[in-house]
Amino acid sequence: MDPVRNPFAPGAGQRPPELAGRDREVDAFEVVLERVARGRPERSLVLSGLRGVGKTVLLGELRSMAVRRGWGAGKVEARPEAGLRRPLSAALHRAIRDLAVRHRAPDRVDEVLGVLKAFALKANPADAKLRDRWQPGIDVPAAQGRADSGDVEIDLVELFTEVAELAADVGTGVALLIDEMQDLRPEDVSALCAACHELSQSGAPLVVVGAGLPHLPAVLSASKSYSERLFRYVRIDRLARSDADHAVIAPIEREEAEITSEALDALFSVSGGYPYFVQAYGKAAWDAAPRAPIGSDDVRLAAPEAEGELAVGFFGSRYERATPAEREYLRAMAEVVEGRDEAAGTSSVAEFLERRPSSLSPARDSLIKKGLVYSAERGRIAFTVPHFGRYLLTQD
Repeated sequence: MDPVRNPFAPGAGQRPPELAGRDREVDAFEVVLERVARGRPERSLVLSGLRGVGKTVLLGELRSMAVRRGWGAGKVEARPEAGLRRPLSAALHRAIRDLAVRHRAPDRVDEVLGVLKAFALKANPADAKLRDRWQPGIDVPAAQGRADSGDVEIDLVELFTEVAELAADVGTGVALLIDEMQDLRPEDVSALCAACHELSQSGAPLVVVGAGLPHLPAVLSASKSYSERLFRYVRIDRLARSDADHAVIAPIEREEAEITSEALDALFSVSGGYPYFVQAYGKAAWDAAPRAPIGSDDVRLAAPEAEGELAVGFFGSRYERATPAEREYLRAMAEVVEGRDEAAGTSSVAEFLERRPSSLSPARDSLIKKGLVYSAERGRIAFTVPHFGRYLLTQD
């Protein structure tokens, strides 16, 4: 079938396969937007799940929903060991520009931009030379005495309050979306929780939507004991069979093609219902099929091509980030769980390697920081990437 028209290629179609089966989350966010716009209290939202389940795509859809409702919206992708001020400033600058087109008082908009600039400039070290100082690209003077104390928790509360009040002026709100939220520095996580707590007390129209790995709720809880009350936690998992089928059938039918029920069985079996894999195997099956309908033989013939691409772009790129000691630990995990998507006991991994558990702690902790594994519960460790154990068992 025509590879140029492949509906599973990146960017193809009107509704990405990763978003199939997420109607519950989309509908819930619609309620959040409505409640906040009416001045009613509402918790911020945290999405957690393995890699490949479509969290980033879902964040993009939630952002689009907010923009369609006239909200200001900005998105941040957290990075390990990187501070929050610079990316957050850029995201809120975007949100303020969204609001500015509806606001009737330019001076008020400039006032809030001045507070944002004051917050942003504190990202520069105090001893930085003028030529080395980062400039946020905000064309108003920095405010004095607002969001510029240098304490990120105090400053973030003041900044969020100013931006939320600007949104209230035009009867809407602000959505701040943070991807890879587990990678925020501990002090930034604490500041975000404190700011969300302040907003929840005042009913200000600003909502934080965070997304991250399965241990993100534990990261938030460790930062502030009251974080359970601040966020509504939503676990994003693999697709149910009916939703996985829809993710395949819908784009194929848009191209006026067909697929057999046997081929759908085969696709679900190899993908496990994980959206990223549904798209990868669907794309390869489309390219392999000489004509419609796509059959189970097409899926079987296409599987090695999809697995080759996943081995390089999805699994391999992550495996390459690990040191030799960390790779040894990953392989041991895979052996212990026999390639299944299950958590391994840390004592079982140590026993397999014939090492003391304490001697493996540095490798395990580093893998957690790199986002390759997470602590499923005390004494147990699991891959953040579906099918990673199976992949590792195929490597020499």
